[in-house]
Amino acid sequence: MVRKMVGVLLATLMLLPTSVLAAPTATQLEKQVQMLAEQLEEMRAQLQEVQDAASNNSDSVEILETSAEKWDAASRIQFSGDYRFRMDYSDTATKGYWGAMDIANAVADMNKVTGMDTQSILGMMNTYTPAQRKGMMEDLPNSLAGMGLMQQGIIPGTAAFAAAFPAALAQVNAAGVTDGYTMTRKNNWKNDILYTNRFRLGMKADISDNLEFKGRLAMYKAWGMQENPTAVGPYYMNSFSQMDGATSRQPNDSILRVDRAYINWNNVADLPIWISIGRRPTTDGPPAQLRMGLDSSTRMATPVNFMDYAFDGATIGAVFQNPFEFMGYSKIRFCYGRGFEAGPTDRSNELNDMDFGGISWDIINKGDRFMNIQVFLAANIINVPSGVDFANPLEIAMGTGDGWLDRENLGDIYHTSFVYLDKAADLNYFIAGGWSHTDPSGTDEMGSTLLGSWWNDPGDKDGYTIYGGVRYDMTQQGLKFGLEYNYGTKYWISMTPGHDDMTQAKLATRGHVGEAYVIWDLPVGQLLSDKAKAFMRLGYQHYEYNYTGSGNWLGAPVDIDKLDDPLSAQFFAPIERMDQVYLTLEAWF
Repeated sequence: MVRKMVGVLLATLMLLPTSVLAAPTATQLEKQVQMLAEQLEEMRAQLQEVQDAASNNSDSVEILETSAEKWDAASRIQFSGDYRFRMDYSDTATKGYWGAMDIANAVADMNKVTGMDTQSILGMMNTYTPAQRKGMMEDLPNSLAGMGLMQQGIIPGTAAFAAAFPAALAQVNAAGVTDGYTMTRKNNWKNDILYTNRFRLGMKADISDNLEFKGRLAMYKAWGMQENPTAVGPYYMNSFSQMDGATSRQPNDSILRVDRAYINWNNVADLPIWISIGRRPTTDGPPAQLRMGLDSSTRMATPVNFMDYAFDGATIGAVFQNPFEFMGYSKIRFCYGRGFEAGPTDRSNELNDMDFGGISWDIINKGDRFMNIQVFLAANIINVPSGVDFANPLEIAMGTGDGWLDRENLGDIYHTSFVYLDKAADLNYFIAGGWSHTDPSGTDEMGSTLLGSWWNDPGDKDGYTIYGGVRYDMTQQGLKFGLEYNYGTKYWISMTPGHDDMTQAKLATRGHVGEAYVIWDLPVGQLLSDKAKAFMRLGYQHYEYNYTGSGNWLGAPVDIDKLDDPLSAQFFAPIERMDQVYLTLEAWF
């Protein structure tokens, strides 16, 4: 830069008229040299200022760019997700049973002939033996004719009874009762192959040092369908995709729904306390991560697997260090949620909201070692979940009411469960169990209540379950082998409408379920993130049911081998056994 300025100066001097340069005196030359030196020094100072300014600008730009990167990274939503392709084969055997609609029609027939109301008819039937009730249903016209004669004091087996019987039967036939009823035969349901796609998009954003947002969207659909193909026949009770707790958990349509959305306020008042509110992360709890192909220490939800229910609610919790190193740290939290919103109601329909409340305590939390105990109350349980309509067979048969089962509060359910999960070398293992207790306080139009009916003992019922499993990891070969088993008693209730089994929630089963699976980590090259996974999972499940109504709290469970009794009528075909084979291809990113 200096050289350029000196060159310009010399060129300017060269262009001056010759007369100006002619014969300068020594004094003039001295002044000119001094002037040039001063100008050169001034130019050097200006040049230094320009260089300093340029340097400062460069530093400022660098600082601004660095800050902008930090601000931008902090303000961005961090995305993650998973995609699953799944193939399912199922083979289901159902038992023969009396259909609820047949019993309702039979009651309507009795009402026409005898004039007795529904409660009196069912009360009268309850005085008979199961075999007598079955015989009466199968030969209803003759049974009603004989009942009419006995009401007149005419004794069966006498000559008078035989003489009067034809006229009595004619009267029954004239009232429209000409045939009896038969049980629905046992059946077999198969689905040779069902394809499904599931896509979930997780997100996280730090709002401040102590406030964060977490969410997940989910799409789950069957190939070629925009509805739930499993919500038919014997699977209906376990496939309520309309139910709030299962909206994103059952295959339905291609809509991307909100599966989770909540904020966490951490370090409240500079204490190890947090508050969380929103749609809760309460599905796929431990130990579900093992058979879903994740590490034993990767827990995808707060509660154990017996509470698989996506609900809206809030949590306040605290974290603290355990006194023994092998226990790691503990978390204890109080959770509240709403399972059904009754909305505005008038005095003739005083329906209460269905709410959850309880405590979940991670007693041990250290690496692969985890132990949790959970206790909660589900209050004001309703008979018919939101988004689902049940027909009322009695109203339909007798031509009264609107033909639909009105919603009613039935009482409360208490629930306690625990899980212990650990790993020894390459062997993951867990043991879990649960206890459920019903406290019925109401009945619906059909006389049903929590695990009972008004013609049976509708009192408190206790149910139990046990659940255990192992998974052996062959890390070098990229293989994992797992076995699981669970058993539920007659009155066992799990809160699992958000289950990840294709047709039947295995942890809701009143009976036995065995499962075997193998997971293969795909050789797709170097994974680009610690969250990235790519694997296939092949599994087999075998269900053996001991009692009806698994996964449902409405009505009394019935021994699967004692369905000949008409008062054990079922709305849907009761499953005796089921075999399920599945194959998945999954990518987590």
